Amino acid sequence: MSDYIPSANIERTRTGQRHFVSDIDETGLGAVDAVADDRAPSSLWGEAWKSLRKRPIFWVALIIIVIAIAIAAFPNVFTSQDPRFCELSNSLKGPSDGHPFGFNRQGCDIYARIIFGARASVSVGVLTTIFVVIIGGVIGAIAGYFGGWFDALLSRITDIFFAIPLLLAAIVFMQMFKENRNIWMVILVLSLFGWTQIARITRGAVMSAKNEEFVTAARATGASKARILMSHIIPNSMAPIIVYATVALGTFIVSEASLSFMGIGLPSTVVSWGADISAAQASLRTNPMVLFYPALALAMTVLSFIMMGDAVRDALDPKARK
Repeated sequence: MSDYIPSANIERTRTGQRHFVSDIDETGLGAVDAVADDRAPSSLWGEAWKSLRKRPIFWVALIIIVIAIAIAAFPNVFTSQDPRFCELSNSLKGPSDGHPFGFNRQGCDIYARIIFGARASVSVGVLTTIFVVIIGGVIGAIAGYFGGWFDALLSRITDIFFAIPLLLAAIVFMQMFKENRNIWMVILVLSLFGWTQIARITRGAVMSAKNEEFVTAARATGASKARILMSHIIPNSMAPIIVYATVALGTFIVSEASLSFMGIGLPSTVVSWGADISAAQASLRTNPMVLFYPALALAMTVLSFIMMGDAVRDALDPKARK
């Protein structure tokens, strides 16, 4: 027979053996699994923001983009020099007081031209992206949601435009209307041939979203097709569109600079980075810094939008977050 002796620890004694068992400290499952019921569930965008704010590349890109937009919107805050005022006596002079980047071949202040050149380049990129998203988004959403002959017709139209290279089409059209070149003409031409990729992305996202359970629930409540498309499908299809639009914005800035570089983009009266890079070719061997500064401004702006697109894409991709 074994005797049990109560104590702080349960002690069980046997002949020649003493065994101690510690007290059991039980924790209820309710305390372990408790979750605050009043906390709203995290949305896709909420989870994306949590991921974005932890990435240094996002903050670096955001700072550069904010600076570029501020310079484009308020160039007079960053310089008091007139970018169109040139003196041949200052031709290719180096940096001096009030002229940190020196002068180009025509004797124009390089820093002032870079500051004022941001307005044309950033404006073309932003406005073209807005128009492209509207045109491509509408066509892709209609094709993806209604399907049938709508999808067949709009898809064939998209394929026709998709087969035309953007820059080549822009060169042809700008040559046709070279007497009426202005910033709105460049935006119109780039928008006319740059919407195809957005249309394809939107179509695929809408086709995927329209088969989700929340769309079925909306139909069961009697919501109209237009309401389902605008209130349910499109908001849940915006993630890939935003990612591509961010990257495409940098592409359109490069396209504008390329057209201006070839002399068929913005007119000579408009200060732009592409035109300054083109004019600096003659000084490349003797004074490469004349080309370096506008090229650096262009590269940094485009790179910032590309980095932002990569960061947003990774944040909106659940697999990447895992």
